[in-house]
Amino acid sequence: MEIDILGLIQLQDCDKKIKQASNKKKLGPIKIQGLEEELGEGEMKFQKEYDLLDSLQKERRAIGQDVQELESKADKSKTKLENIKSNKEYTAALKEIDNIVKEKTQIEDREIQLMEEIESLEKKCKEYKSDQAELRKKFEQEKKNIETEIKKLDRELKLFEKEKKKITDSINKNILSTYNFLIERKNGLAIGPVIEGVCKSCHMKLPPQKYNELRKGELMQTCPNCNRIIYWGENEKFIMKSGEI
Repeated sequence: MEIDILGLIQLQDCDKKIKQASNKKKLGPIKIQGLEEELGEGEMKFQKEYDLLDSLQKERRAIGQDVQELESKADKSKTKLENIKSNKEYTAALKEIDNIVKEKTQIEDREIQLMEEIESLEKKCKEYKSDQAELRKKFEQEKKNIETEIKKLDRELKLFEKEKKKITDSINKNILSTYNFLIERKNGLAIGPVIEGVCKSCHMKLPPQKYNELRKGELMQTCPNCNRIIYWGENEKFIMKSGEI
């Protein structure tokens, strides 16, 4: 029975390591997804600035064409003005030229504003390219670290599974069946020590007769309160094996 108890203690410790490693491994893809979302949000922010710059540059080019068209229109109006003979037509032509000049002035004012905005945005976008490269570099490195950790956990899990098989092969099948039943229903804690008459799994005191039977170690015992497998935790044969269990 002592051999089975030692095996169960080791098995539970092994199962604990497997669970911890498996949980860490499950977090890997979630962390990578979080990094991808963070990268996507950052690049989207940069792209908005690039798109805005492109839009302003297109508007400036369009304004340049408008200015040329207005200048051509003004030249035609001035030529037309030279051939006008009536005062009414002359006044109308002057008004037309004045309207063209006003429109051209407004457009040129907008062009100056655009030039200032474009210059400022070009400077920002230049910095963004550097920031974007740094953001992607950081993403790639962190992703690589996570993938390396996952591979490490895979190797550990294989070793733990190998160790578990070795342990389970040495345990009585009926006892192992009880252990497996409890480990699934008791939050990963199927076996625990009793110290000074108290079950350390549920912190309830055992009846004196039950505690005395446990100390004899002749039969497998379970806690009358939490139903977990129990062992005498003050037995020197179990102390070094049980660790913090």
